[in-house]
Amino acid sequence: MRLIRGFHNLQPDHHGSAVTIGNFDGLHRGHQAVIRQLHRHAAEQGLMTTVMTFEPTPQEYFAPQTAPPRLQRLRDKLALLRTMAVDQTLCVRFNRELAELEAAEFVDRILVKGLDARFLVVGDDFRFGKARNGDFAFLQEAGRRAGFAVVNTSTFCHGDDRVSSTRIRDALASGDLRAAQSMLGRPFRICGRVAPGQQRGRTIGFHTANIHLHRLISPVQGVFAVKVFGLGDTPITGVANVGTRPTVDGSYQLLEVHLFDFDQDIYGRYLDVEFCKKLRQEKKFESFDLLRRQIVRDVEQARRYFSE
Repeated sequence: MRLIRGFHNLQPDHHGSAVTIGNFDGLHRGHQAVIRQLHRHAAEQGLMTTVMTFEPTPQEYFAPQTAPPRLQRLRDKLALLRTMAVDQTLCVRFNRELAELEAAEFVDRILVKGLDARFLVVGDDFRFGKARNGDFAFLQEAGRRAGFAVVNTSTFCHGDDRVSSTRIRDALASGDLRAAQSMLGRPFRICGRVAPGQQRGRTIGFHTANIHLHRLISPVQGVFAVKVFGLGDTPITGVANVGTRPTVDGSYQLLEVHLFDFDQDIYGRYLDVEFCKKLRQEKKFESFDLLRRQIVRDVEQARRYFSE
């Protein structure tokens, strides 16, 4: 898969493709259905497949303090798109210039001149352009004039409701990891590199691997039983805390993982942490001894979960 960073890097050999546009946060089963739809149309017409996405997301640009937590970082999204055999991903920086672009200019500069799109798949609620005044009907009319077809994505449901990134965030926030997994089509994971920490866990007998979240807000909070991938042929079980570590007056969110029956130097290693069961909410303890006692209980509960 080719990664194209920004419109200015578009070249003639990027032209002529079936295109879909969106944030694709989480690349859940609804998104996966869109990619399959894109592949079908591309195969029928002998076209490349192009996914166009934004960094940061429009919500993060316009309202960074209230934007919903990301289900995945850009790096993880790109890795999944590669597994879906997408030919190229156009990652566009969402900035003032893009936000002020009129809908007609968006179509002309990006879809027609930039990508020479031959086929476009978007949701029927897709809005774009300055003041979000471009919609699905506008795209269909613009496509008729420019010579590309526009179709809407099929709704993908879980139970009676449409699968969406919002529903997955709600499930994760409530600790319903099973529902989140069903909508994602895979267990929820956070990936990252192990970084040096303050090593306070060692003082109470629990070494932890610290992973910076690289996002404003985490979609999960609390203490979890986890599986960790990236340290061998099989995953290692453990217990993880996602939060600000209020007992030590933490000022930023961090993922801390205590691995069971494991004691190696893994600084700098890139890990995938899979969340299996929520054990409790994060809380502030009056002393390190009380925190240590609770971690002992967390470890016992997680070990029981994995032994069942």
